Formats: sequence, C-alpha cells, structure tokens
Amino acid sequence: MTGPTPRTRGEELLLARISAAAGRARIGRRRATYAGTGQPTPAQAGPLRVIRRLPAFVRYGRSAATKARADARLDLYEHGMTVVIKGRIHVIRYDTTSVFHTSIRPAHDAGRAGALGVHTLTDVEGKRVVLYGGPEHSVAEEWAAEVRQAVLRAQLPWALATLDQGERLAFGGIWLTREEIGSAEVAARWPQVRSLGVEHGAVRLDIDGTWHTLAATASTIRNLFVLRALVEHLRTDGGRS
Repeated sequence: MTGPTPRTRGEELLLARISAAAGRARIGRRRATYAGTGQPTPAQAGPLRVIRRLPAFVRYGRSAATKARADARLDLYEHGMTVVIKGRIHVIRYDTTSVFHTSIRPAHDAGRAGALGVHTLTDVEGKRVVLYGGPEHSVAEEWAAEVRQAVLRAQLPWALATLDQGERLAFGGIWLTREEIGSAEVAARWPQVRSLGVEHGAVRLDIDGTWHTLAATASTIRNLFVLRALVEHLRTDGGRS
C-alpha cells in the first residue's frame, strides 16, 4: 500500500500563501478543498473556471484536464473561501460577497445536453471571480450549494435586522421593506404576496394570484437566493418583526 503523494515545494508554498490570506481575512478554519480547470470564453463574459473536488480530479486522472490545464483551486472555510486562479489568491467573505448566477450553453458545446451553471462572486477587494460547472461536473454543484447556504446563513440575519430598523434593502432593481416589496413597475404589501419565482429568466412576483415581473433578468440580481428567503419569511408573517 502506498501513502499519499508528498506535496511539492510549490504546493507547500501555495498552501502557506492561502492559509496566510485566509488568516488575514479571519475566515476561520478550512473545511473543504476543490481543484479546477479553466477554459476560454467570449471577452464580454469574462473568464470562466470549472471547479471539481480534489479527490474526483485525482480519480479521473490527468486525462480529465487535457483540454484545459488545471489552474484553479477553491478552499472553503467557516466564514468565507479562497480561490486561486493563475497564482493569484482571491479571498471571499460570506457576509459581504455578492453572488450572481446564470446558465449558459457554450457555442462549442451546442450539440450537448445541459447548460453550464455560472457563479460570479465578489472578493474582499470588490473584484469578480467567475466559476462554472455543468451536468458533467456534479461536484461543482456540491460546492455551489455549500457556498449559497453559507452566504445565506451569514447575510439573512443582517438583512432582517436592517429591515427591523426601518431601512430599505435593494437587490438590483428590486427593493423591500418590512411593509412591502416592489420595483420600478410594481409594488405590493406583504399580505398580498403569495410567492416569488423565476420564469424564463425573469424574476416574478405573485400578487393576489396574478404574476408581475420585478426584474427582466434574474442573473443581474445579486444574492437572489437571499432575496427569495427574505420574501418567504416576510410574506408568511405579513412583514411583522
């Protein structure tokens, strides 16, 4: 039986840099590590990165990365995460990041089933980090779900406390208070609200049984999953504190 492959000097130095960056940001202990590969995308879309869990990457071997070299690493911590792309470390805090999600079908992959799930996050410097995964990268959905839940746990209490203080929250062009929710075109008090959903890429609100569009493009709404949790909470208690 052979033991684990020893880390190279470069890997040791990278791990030390990641740990130092995480320590400076005070994001707690490391919980999980993922590795990934990068692929070129249209300039307007920005760089996309595929993230896979390290054991899966090792299990499928080097052949899984022949089309694009492995150049990304993602480490999940208690209060945030780090993403290394081409040697640069991005630190993301769950309590301050903005997460945008969309799905695309790459032009070079038009004949295959399924789309790529794209997650764009902001780091502590306000820079964007773009990560993606598709049907063949089911583990990418594993880390994506973990990140969404961590961001929700970190930001939902603050959002509710802000509303309790009588302030207004904005998610793109959608706003909400303890009394009502709305956009430039429509507004409703919480007792009128039945549900918030996404249909054909648009964010829609069910007001007394009639659906209204709040935002034409869901992918432009930061932390849409936080907004949905807030709407569910506020509509069920009628906006009461």
